[in-house]
Amino acid sequence: MSIATVNPATGEVLKTYDPMSDEQVDAAIDRADLAFRQLRGTSIAQRGDWLRAAADRLEADRDEIARLMTTEMGKTYAAAKAEVTKCAAACRFYAANAARMLADEPADARAVGATRAFVRYQPIGPVLAVMPWNFPLWQVMRFAAPALMAGNTGLLKHASNVPQTALLMEDLFRRAGFPEGAFGTLLVGSDAVDRILSDPRVRAATLTGSEAAGRSIGAIAGRELKKTVLELGGSDPFVVMPSADVRRAAEVATTARCQNNGQSCIAAKRFIVHTDVFDDFARAFAERMSALRLGDPMDERTDVGPLASERGRDEIHAQVRDAVEHGATVLCGGEVPSGAGWFYPPTVVTDLTPQMRMWAEEVFGPVAGLYRVSSYDEAIEVANGTSFGLGSNAWTTDPSEQERFATDLDAGNVFVNGMTTSFPELPFGGVKNSGYGRELSALGMREFCNTKTVWVGDGSAVAGAGSHAE
Repeated sequence: MSIATVNPATGEVLKTYDPMSDEQVDAAIDRADLAFRQLRGTSIAQRGDWLRAAADRLEADRDEIARLMTTEMGKTYAAAKAEVTKCAAACRFYAANAARMLADEPADARAVGATRAFVRYQPIGPVLAVMPWNFPLWQVMRFAAPALMAGNTGLLKHASNVPQTALLMEDLFRRAGFPEGAFGTLLVGSDAVDRILSDPRVRAATLTGSEAAGRSIGAIAGRELKKTVLELGGSDPFVVMPSADVRRAAEVATTARCQNNGQSCIAAKRFIVHTDVFDDFARAFAERMSALRLGDPMDERTDVGPLASERGRDEIHAQVRDAVEHGATVLCGGEVPSGAGWFYPPTVVTDLTPQMRMWAEEVFGPVAGLYRVSSYDEAIEVANGTSFGLGSNAWTTDPSEQERFATDLDAGNVFVNGMTTSFPELPFGGVKNSGYGRELSALGMREFCNTKTVWVGDGSAVAGAGSHAE
């Protein structure tokens, strides 16, 4: 795969890069290993100062960074600016809270025959981050900020269509004051990942990407006995029950489906609507989707920009055509516009059946599938009837239904009467084929820490005496 910036609004190749040689990769890993030995000996306060400096630089250069992201992958300029701001906020969050998250946790020393007993969280070393193009800054930052604050170092293998954003991340942390090599970018193809993760200096890996990529990383890491966190695809349900505010649900559904031009793992994709409100919701939803402005992502009036690649645009159109050929109805959109760029209009498809690809596949673009159900139980059956389990939405004002959805939706994230999103304060991740492990919050920071048990006695007793061996 070529490593290049290609403007998805025009199809123009703007900049290309040669892949790094094996020798260059080895040197980068060596720098990360040396930086780890230095970083783990620094104080949390010092790391926090560096991370706040990174936040300062993000905020100062927000507009320039946002233009770069829009140029590389097509997200609207407004969305790109918001992404930069969110990354700066995450840096400040971890700088402010890492000391609490990494503090020793006391245990019941008396119960284990000790004078002191506690859990200590310590960094494990260089971590390989394999990241996607759809949120080219945020996906990286939600790993990098907690990992660096914990004292780990990072090696970024970013998607090959966002090389300039990848290089920007390396430069950001270097300029913020982190040791040379603490965060390095590897301009390589996916074929280099096996060799990198097999290197004994690399201690773990995190990946956000496709199910196939997750299986590949998981297999390598399993062979090498290395920790992984995998955030994979999603086909998130958006359930609307009779008690919901239908107009408000349709308004949020439009944003939930078309955020980031529809290219988000946690975008709502399957809209499961109770028959009592189905027609009202479908009408309001299609009206709002039709009203979205498709166009130049640098234009502040644009709501939806191009897909990141021609291949991605062609794939979602094939999914829509497959549904139509099997009897589905298109309420709006569904046709590839003429002209340059990889644009696809906001589209709503209904009358879906299990014979259609859209029924179970993730649709990675501004295309929504509508499903009619007649009961709560049927809504849950359809919502959980997929191999994915990342995010989910439920719209109901019935308190008992809210509690049931929180329990019954088989997903890593359940949002009731609101759009699924990620916050530094809350853990983020999925179940089933959407992956495992968690990012963000204290849990995300501790994923790449050695959770070390420390038992201290006075020498008069033997640890474990009177208890079962192991």
